[in-house]
Amino acid sequence: MPKSPQSHLDPRQPLVVDTTKLPRQPGATRALNRVVPAPADLGLELISVPEGSDLELDLSLTSVSEGVYVSGTVRGSLSGECGRCLNEIGKSFEVRIAELYAYEDSTTEETTDEDEVGRMQGDLIDLEPAVRDAVVLTLPTNPLCRPDCPGLCPDCGVHFDDLPADHSHEDVDPRWAALRNLTQNEE
Repeated sequence: MPKSPQSHLDPRQPLVVDTTKLPRQPGATRALNRVVPAPADLGLELISVPEGSDLELDLSLTSVSEGVYVSGTVRGSLSGECGRCLNEIGKSFEVRIAELYAYEDSTTEETTDEDEVGRMQGDLIDLEPAVRDAVVLTLPTNPLCRPDCPGLCPDCGVHFDDLPADHSHEDVDPRWAALRNLTQNEE
């Protein structure tokens, strides 16, 4: 039973790779080194790869009997804010990707689910889903500017690093506030 057709890939898109120069004999390998702009929404709520920033792809494309195996690293920069103190975070990342893209009408097409293995469209491979999965799955859901970030004072909202060591707020139980006022009036 044929699978539902995917939308057609545009070979001019930065994360679409044309494999016409890669022989379809198992073991044939070709290096792919390129710098591409990061796609939109590559990240989480507090930390992400800025849209349009450089992503460095250092990949190897290897022909296997059922398709093309893509492996290597993706590097780039992250920006966001600390989950404790809301300070800006800017750092670099490097993630590994390893993904099989099955040839059209291969045995893999019949023996696997559509979302289990990547699919080629003719000689084109769309790397965006693999890059997105690799990057987003390594990002922390609660990023920190540093491991020992003390955060903000819950009462005044000032960063604990900017406060004296003896900083505190008098916490009076509202049920006793009227009695406290009586003692202040007597003095």
